[in-house]
Amino acid sequence: MNIARRKPLTARVGIFGVGLDTYWEQFPGLLDDLLAKKEILKRKLSAHSVELFDFGMVDNAERAAAALPQIEAADLDLLFVDMLTYATSATFGMIVRRMQIPVVLVALQPLPAMDYEHASTYMQLCNDDFCSVPEFTGVAVRMGKKAPAVVLGQLEGDAVADAELAEWCRVAHVLHDLRRARLGHMGHVLEAMLDMQTDPAAVTAAFGAHVVQCEADQLLPIYREVDPAGAEVTEMKRRILSFFDTPDPVSDPLTEKLTEADLETAAVVAVTLERYIALKHLDGLAYYYEAEPGSLLRRIVTNFIVGNSLLTAAGFPMCGEFDIKTCIAMLIFDRLEIGGSFAEFHPVDFARDTVLVGHDGPHHLNIANGRPVIRSLKKYHGKPGSGAGVEFNIRTGPITMLSVSLNAEGKFKFVVAEGESMEGPIPPTGNTNTHGKFKPDVRTFLKRWAAAGPTHHFALGIGHHAETVRKVADALGIEIEVIC
Repeated sequence: MNIARRKPLTARVGIFGVGLDTYWEQFPGLLDDLLAKKEILKRKLSAHSVELFDFGMVDNAERAAAALPQIEAADLDLLFVDMLTYATSATFGMIVRRMQIPVVLVALQPLPAMDYEHASTYMQLCNDDFCSVPEFTGVAVRMGKKAPAVVLGQLEGDAVADAELAEWCRVAHVLHDLRRARLGHMGHVLEAMLDMQTDPAAVTAAFGAHVVQCEADQLLPIYREVDPAGAEVTEMKRRILSFFDTPDPVSDPLTEKLTEADLETAAVVAVTLERYIALKHLDGLAYYYEAEPGSLLRRIVTNFIVGNSLLTAAGFPMCGEFDIKTCIAMLIFDRLEIGGSFAEFHPVDFARDTVLVGHDGPHHLNIANGRPVIRSLKKYHGKPGSGAGVEFNIRTGPITMLSVSLNAEGKFKFVVAEGESMEGPIPPTGNTNTHGKFKPDVRTFLKRWAAAGPTHHFALGIGHHAETVRKVADALGIEIEVIC
């Protein structure tokens, strides 16, 4: 079972083709053939949940100058340049000089190879997609920009090239939502967690996202309006029980079978959270608040886990312990469609050469290995409160971790690693865990990870995606360290 995405994936993506205007009179029909190639690329891109802006054929410096204000006005997240045939870099230099977004050169030739026995200049020009790529990358560097990325391959039937186009569209999804996101920040950092301190203005400077300062007390009137016997709560209980198992306790005396009281509290708080997210127009939330012992507010803020996990899986990353940096990491992973659970390292399993990776919540339920579990917890270790806890292990197979940290100069840094989620028992403690295996061995890896200066939290996703995360970091101008 999967939680349906409620935050649609989208991005504003531009495309223009390049060629040389001299060719059109020399070779009748060539322009039409090249524009037909561009239509094939447009169809490929449109299949990946992007809003496409076509700026036509740019085949000389005058047309580049005319296209530039249109490109800038489109408020794009990413720009593709379709290298349809040879083109002079005058079609590109003034455009790339002004771009503050990733630019990708796409060189997809129709033929797998020239038909040498029947070759002609016309045929060569139809397949000259790569010819001016070095000219374009070199001119980009002269304009003070990084050399653009290149997608190179065949126009049709090329799985590698198609995967690269899809990857760039996922990067565009990340960039689109990061710079428009409204991320709630509720409560305060745990006093002793110095690595959680984050300047909201620095978040906007680095990512574009706006940090919305939220008051925990704002939840109270919403909570009071929710009828525990009403249709919303009844439906939320049904959703919870249809999605989660509720087994008997095993070995941890802090756990018990989910109680009716904890189910009701989790359901009412989940409804409250969904209403609050809508009211504040939030795309995510990082929170920590303790409230007065025995108060209604404490009951609310200590029972976010189930509702937050449902929201996280629906596309709204919800992050505990006031960790706005990991909320951003979770949003990045969600928009890459690889999950994004809130995680940290737990005990090492030296017998299996693994380390338990998990947290007490919230989690991305769509990457669970099988049916997730809810247990009632008599207390949350290290924090006030009690209630329902979510427990599962991550889908077995490749995994990627992303920690968003800060260096001594206050600049953000990505720390990334790839590993494997392995089969193996997890402690029945009402927390999510998975056995993470990392090369060359768990002892060496954990030392290398710690030496990179991460925060102790990170986002956990499925699949190996370090190079995709590197593309995101490069687009944002953020330092990245991949632990190999």
